[in-house]
Amino acid sequence: MTEIVSVTNLNKTYPGFQLKNVGFSIQSGRIMGFIGRNGAGKTTTMKSMLNLVHPDSGEIRFFGMDIQQDEFEIKQRLSFISGGVNYYAQSKLIVISDVYRRFYPSWDESLYQAYLARFGLDPQKRIKELSQGMGVKFALALGLSHHAELLILDEPTSGLDPISRDELLTIFEQIVDQEGATVFFSTHITSDLDKCADDITYIQDGKILASMGKEALVDSWRIVEGKTEELPVELRGRLTGLHERRGEFSGLLRKEDLGMASGFKVSGADLESIMVYSERTATSEKLAV
Repeated sequence: MTEIVSVTNLNKTYPGFQLKNVGFSIQSGRIMGFIGRNGAGKTTTMKSMLNLVHPDSGEIRFFGMDIQQDEFEIKQRLSFISGGVNYYAQSKLIVISDVYRRFYPSWDESLYQAYLARFGLDPQKRIKELSQGMGVKFALALGLSHHAELLILDEPTSGLDPISRDELLTIFEQIVDQEGATVFFSTHITSDLDKCADDITYIQDGKILASMGKEALVDSWRIVEGKTEELPVELRGRLTGLHERRGEFSGLLRKEDLGMASGFKVSGADLESIMVYSERTATSEKLAV
């Protein structure tokens, strides 16, 4: 695999929020999910990567090139799609695509027409006539028709019904498997990532908590449950997101510490539980400050 994105020591400060030394990399031919609760810094990170927001410091490289020095060439090779896909509502798809193609010398009209057919899009329809899911598909058709090697999507499945979300996830997998593209998309819907992601980057309060293969991340944690009165002090101190209710406790424990959980119920974790317990700990720490 080839590293096509590298983010190193990315910092950006706003009143009340800060990206703090954000760093991760994306390998070619992979689907990476970018998770974190609302306000954690996902959109700020993505916009900083694309030079839509100017970071205070850090290095961002795409395809081995620096975004500050080679922005035009880099953006010819990628496509950025925001969850709130916005075009002039009265415009027809055929008009928007005619404008869009002028920015990309590599535009492939036959490929674009193939995507319109594949996604069931009528070029004579107006934007206001598209559902949210069809709007995202139209944005994908535009992005892929200039042979984008990397798709960066900010909350593309937010607000979609389960069937539309599943259709888009299948499209992402096909784009990677059949066309060799790479997908990086943010979401707080972890079940979407359970279905299609190869890798996960998890941001919390402007800091990266983890960036690794999805299976490795999930396998590194276990959920431990039992009676609160039987919970030893040492184990209590090791549990992430300890939750106590009606005489029972549950918490997240690293796999290597499982020896401490002898006698308690232990079950596998998933992305949702990892995120919920981790955010529970973060909230407790804020309340304690």
